[in-house]
Amino acid sequence: MSFAVALCTTSSFFPSRFEIRNPKQLQLPPLLSMSLSSKLPLHFSGNAIFNRNHPTMFKIRASNSSSKLVLLSSTIVVTTAVANRVLYKLALVPMKEYPFFLAQFITFGYVVIYFSILYFRYRARIVTDEMLAIPKLRFVAIGFLEALGLVSGMSAAAVLPGPVIPILNQTFLVWQLMFSTLLLRRRYSINQLVGCLLVAVGVVVAITSGSNTGQMLSEVQFFWPALMIISCSFQALASVIKEYIFIDSATRLKHKSLDIFVVNSFGSGFQALFVLLSLPILSNLRGIPFDQLPSYFKSGAGCFLNLGADNPNCYGAPLLPLLYVIINLAFNISLLNAVKTSSAVVASLLVMLSVPISVYILSLPLPYLPEGTSLSPFFLFGGAILLCGLFLYNTTRPVRNSSEDD
Repeated sequence: MSFAVALCTTSSFFPSRFEIRNPKQLQLPPLLSMSLSSKLPLHFSGNAIFNRNHPTMFKIRASNSSSKLVLLSSTIVVTTAVANRVLYKLALVPMKEYPFFLAQFITFGYVVIYFSILYFRYRARIVTDEMLAIPKLRFVAIGFLEALGLVSGMSAAAVLPGPVIPILNQTFLVWQLMFSTLLLRRRYSINQLVGCLLVAVGVVVAITSGSNTGQMLSEVQFFWPALMIISCSFQALASVIKEYIFIDSATRLKHKSLDIFVVNSFGSGFQALFVLLSLPILSNLRGIPFDQLPSYFKSGAGCFLNLGADNPNCYGAPLLPLLYVIINLAFNISLLNAVKTSSAVVASLLVMLSVPISVYILSLPLPYLPEGTSLSPFFLFGGAILLCGLFLYNTTRPVRNSSEDD
């Protein structure tokens, strides 16, 4: 999804949009919500460690292996999230007139890519018939919620001041915690909740750099901030449904692991369908009359491929847009894998961690962006708060879910 403004989209088909016009007007990209699972068995009983015949000895070894897998998955998510944001900014150098084309290219192009990968994995018997028989109504719900979140979020973002948007986007994590508690019966300790709050506060402090947000909001009708907050709830609910699909499939598949490309493929397919139905609204929100979309897409494709001599402003294409598409694909796959191996809340925290890192990198002189930007002391202060929140969340003993009680 390409916007000049950031929406809390958790869709794996709408890339994170990140654009810095100045340090005080940061527009956060859509967040795909995720984090380190409250269900992860990271704390073990000391008595079992010394008894090789103890039945939980094997659980401890499995837990250690699981912890390493989650750590590796988390590292990949943060790395690809940072690269995704930086490359999006670089891709907009040649595509600055066609961000909406770039968004739709990824939205519909990923349907082809994901189903192609799914086909080959099915032929290789990695994906089974039982996996493909997973109820599709949940994917319909995911596609509808993400498209609804996109339309409502873009409508609100068109009215709201730029620095306000990333602050309102932090409600995404609040919605996620609420939905995971209600739908997944997941319980969080006070320390975990405080850790999540610190992460959100840290992001807000780092990206606003002391801007007078309260005064800006006083000039806007209450309806528009409320609409942005509600749009985040749609995306958060979609992300929790994805996590539920993985949890439920473990029972349906008799403890076999559901392939992430089943979720990616059908989720992207239904999302693309609902986005297609919403194109007249989306194009108008972007200031493009619907009857001019064909010519706009044709010009955007020409710039993307850097074809013809009539595109002097497309310097850097097709290298930069293609790099962005590849990294965005890797990011979305790694993000969904983080949901599978940990939880949607953990994945969101990982994405939030990438925000200040990306801001710092984008403040440096880069190829095609030689002019750097100075960062205020608020940035370092916000980054410190964010790291404290992550540390508090991930070092807290998880609360056992009601479904896990003996």
